[in-house]
Amino acid sequence: MPTVRFAGTVTGERDPNREIRARLLGELFAAGWNIYNSNGDQRISLSNIQKKIIESDAFLFTPGATLEDLFKAVSIFVGYQTLDKHLAGKPTVLLNTDASWDPLFKLFAHLHGLGTIRQDHRDYLLMADEVAQVVPLLETARMRGVPEVPHEHIAAMSAGSFENAPPAGHLGNVCVFCSASISDPAYLDDGYAFGKALAEAHLGCVSGAGNSGIMGEVVRGAVEAGGWAAGSNVPHIIELEGLPAGLSSFWLKPDIYTRMEVMIDNSDAFVIFPGGAGTVQEMLALMIFKQQRNPALAGKPVIIFDRKDSAGISFWGPLIGMLRPWHRDGGFTVVEDLDQIIPAARALMRGGVRKLSA
Repeated sequence: MPTVRFAGTVTGERDPNREIRARLLGELFAAGWNIYNSNGDQRISLSNIQKKIIESDAFLFTPGATLEDLFKAVSIFVGYQTLDKHLAGKPTVLLNTDASWDPLFKLFAHLHGLGTIRQDHRDYLLMADEVAQVVPLLETARMRGVPEVPHEHIAAMSAGSFENAPPAGHLGNVCVFCSASISDPAYLDDGYAFGKALAEAHLGCVSGAGNSGIMGEVVRGAVEAGGWAAGSNVPHIIELEGLPAGLSSFWLKPDIYTRMEVMIDNSDAFVIFPGGAGTVQEMLALMIFKQQRNPALAGKPVIIFDRKDSAGISFWGPLIGMLRPWHRDGGFTVVEDLDQIIPAARALMRGGVRKLSA
């Protein structure tokens, strides 16, 4: 029998989604599905999410999308994008009776229009408007399979982990979460300039160690300016993107979640540069850590570079709007100009002299 993993948390006997969840459980059980997390009491973390994915055959998200639910749904979509073998043929359905998933779909549509998400997210995250649609959607999608994301393998995975200590005068590390797919020269120039600026400010550059897009340019900018650059990646993504030259340290990890962990642990500040679904996933992880007061984020600022293009379109406007219900003082800072990022980071880093408001 196939197993579907429920997302969502049941907050008590008066939870408005309790009745919907009960109806879903009955229909799924009658249709022959086993069910994980039926009581809504299992928690997901970076250390266990891959295990939960492996042991499931399908995924169902309920109304009342929380920050954690958004993270899990985006993580599954990123897994489809990056050809995670553990997600092959496993469908995902989102029940959206309360419209709580609309902000995520609005954000993905925005990024699709900007070209940082190439796939139509609606082909992978299947939306159901009522309970009666859920089982037919799951069973049809399971028989049909998840659409294949075309990718060209450009590199063999041959790198292992290595580490070199930062140089004397090193003031800390800034992690840059960004796109590996953007090809617009204006964005690439910003990435290169920012990497160079980090080196000149004696700040290390931590990245996802991709060789293309903004990610590759940030590393190149830092390395060519003589800076310390580190990164983490996973074998199947390295085969798709390659590794940038000149890394000072590299942490090879088995999955994208332990990859995020090592990047977070080795950074003192985080910058959300223009990106796609992977960058959204990373921002959500940071927000969850902030919300949980996780020691790994203590004293570490999160800065969103809300770049405007030549038409005045705000790159991260829909993301900022989606996160507004969970924003707390110090959760993140928004800047619109490239040259504002490093001053903001240095002011807010542990031991910084002042606080900026988001």
